Amino acid sequence: MERLPRLTKAELNDEQANLHQLITSGPRTAGPQLLEIQDAQGALNGPFGVMLHAPALGGPLQELGAAVRFRTRMSGRTREIAILAVATATGSEFERYAHERIGQAVGLTETELAALRDGTFTSTDPTEATAYAVCRRLLDADPRQPWSDEEYATAADVLSREGVLELTVLVGYYRTLAQLMSVFAIAAPE
Repeated sequence: MERLPRLTKAELNDEQANLHQLITSGPRTAGPQLLEIQDAQGALNGPFGVMLHAPALGGPLQELGAAVRFRTRMSGRTREIAILAVATATGSEFERYAHERIGQAVGLTETELAALRDGTFTSTDPTEATAYAVCRRLLDADPRQPWSDEEYATAADVLSREGVLELTVLVGYYRTLAQLMSVFAIAAPE
């Protein structure tokens, strides 16, 4: 059971309504819809419904998410590999549900999705393999253990410095969403 009420459009105050409008009219709703961002009453699904409860934080948070998903140099496959690595590491059912659909749309096979689910993903593409390795390092290692110069250089040689930055922010953003959905008991749709 979700711990926050699902706010319908009729229940929103002005600040919440503005945020709702940003989320439902932005890049997440352009093109074919692989999952419903809102229900018939206008209540937002997944982490977006949580964001409405604190628009001062939800607005910048959803904007960061839009930047991570739609304004980085990552290919769609690399981005979804990274997001699904976070979903596996955090046990986020909703992120797995949502991003496996998106992953299929950008070309991830069922075999690749299964490998991402069980943490055994590999790729012959150097960018995808390095991105996955960076994600695993960020997600699995003790955060107090700094990256060595060699680790950073290896990642930056393949992904570029900007690519390492983008990937690091993506992992942090999706980890934040996973925590929100864990605390507020947001599960994947049945």
